[in-house]
Amino acid sequence: MSDSKTPMPESVTGVDLMRGIGAVEAKGFWEDAWGRVVRRPGALLAIVWIGIVAFFAVFSPVIANGLPLWAERIGPDGQVTESWSPLWRNLDATDLLLLFGTVIGLLWLLIPMSLARSTRAGMLFVAAVQAGFVVAAGVGLSAWSRSPNAPDWMLEHGRASWFPAACAAVAAAVTGVLAFLVPTCDSRLGRAAAVLLVAVGAGTLVVDRWSDPLIDYESYIEQEAAGTLRATWTLVPWSPNQSRSDLDLFAPGLPIGDKVEDATGPFAERRFMMGSDAVGRDVLSQMMHACRLSISVGLVSTGIAVLIGVTIGSLMGYFGGKVDLLLYRVVEIFMAIPVLFLLIVAAAVLPRNTYVMMAIIGCVSWTGAARFIRAEFLRMRGQDFVQSARAVGLPLRSILFKHMLPNGVTPVLVDASFAIAAAILAEATLSFLGLGPEGQASWGKLLASATNTTGTFVWWLAIFPGCAIFLTVLGYNLIGEALRDAIDPKLRKAAQT
Repeated sequence: MSDSKTPMPESVTGVDLMRGIGAVEAKGFWEDAWGRVVRRPGALLAIVWIGIVAFFAVFSPVIANGLPLWAERIGPDGQVTESWSPLWRNLDATDLLLLFGTVIGLLWLLIPMSLARSTRAGMLFVAAVQAGFVVAAGVGLSAWSRSPNAPDWMLEHGRASWFPAACAAVAAAVTGVLAFLVPTCDSRLGRAAAVLLVAVGAGTLVVDRWSDPLIDYESYIEQEAAGTLRATWTLVPWSPNQSRSDLDLFAPGLPIGDKVEDATGPFAERRFMMGSDAVGRDVLSQMMHACRLSISVGLVSTGIAVLIGVTIGSLMGYFGGKVDLLLYRVVEIFMAIPVLFLLIVAAAVLPRNTYVMMAIIGCVSWTGAARFIRAEFLRMRGQDFVQSARAVGLPLRSILFKHMLPNGVTPVLVDASFAIAAAILAEATLSFLGLGPEGQASWGKLLASATNTTGTFVWWLAIFPGCAIFLTVLGYNLIGEALRDAIDPKLRKAAQT
């Protein structure tokens, strides 16, 4: 193999090729496909925009927050008597998981080591799913234990000191066993160590942030104005649910950059860089925090849909016959279910939170992945490598998911990018109708408030969230189209001609 720095000769002989002179190292399938995607300007701009949305989805709590990043209590003599971080104390388990997980995950992928990067990526994906389930279970149980509809035994023991640790331990044990069964690496000891480390870390976050803290935004501003507190604020000193108490409830909102010089109270000197809504909540802060809802709904719901679709589609394509006939009737039943109407009905009878929305979208929109996998498996089940796997007596799960799935998953990944865009659009539509998750910032909810109760059109409440929804959905569609063109040999040949 010739050195990449050596200039390529204009012509080589067969002997030179045998010696490695002029030979070019062949690229892997996914490396070549990704290279073709990033060479398209539209797809590259879409990747940059989605990267910006993902950045704010992770770091918005430390960029836009109405609590001080650092606070110092000033005594009567002017000396500092106490120092603490109100923002850190009020971050929940999900915020900390995303912050720590993003930093650790990037280091795990970027630091050179002997372990292959594809193996590390697989281990990171399984660890993220494991930690996410532990934290989601902890957050759900914590909210349920404080709900008046909770069972008597939970209301009785929910405030005990051992209850959070017990809930976290059960959730970590169940998810840990399932994560260990996924063959991310050959070493069982390495898998066990990774699973244990993730379980302990996620369980610790759940126990440490079990109770929701009482947040009083105005007290910090009033103390700073009185000179008893010295505070360092974030770049955008507003939380998405924080409103100005000196504004009229039926006002159309404050324009961009306005700080209301004649206002009274501690909020007078704070500007709204993207304006405010009718109740005085900062639009820029809501735009940043809404990135997390859009990204999480799109990725998690599509992940659930791909998992269900790949499982059912592989069974249909591998067995065929009566199994295919029966399961395809199930696919047709789910294809006939309108997702939006199902979400509207579910919002009326089920808790309106993100997890319910993710589960519903994922459990209904898996039919596309199932049909793609079915077609690929029907094509591959008669090929030599599948017959060889059967002849040596490999178990069914190994034939389906270790040998056939890697060769047929490509169309599913392309379809997944379009499914993410559809899930984001469904969430925005539901929030626009006022049926989205309660207590969470959403682009659809902001867009719905563009026309307030008085009938006044507030242009900044329509332009900014509308453009965010449009660009995000368009970005995922552009990436899906570019990936489809890059992996389809027929489309690639047509583009070259």
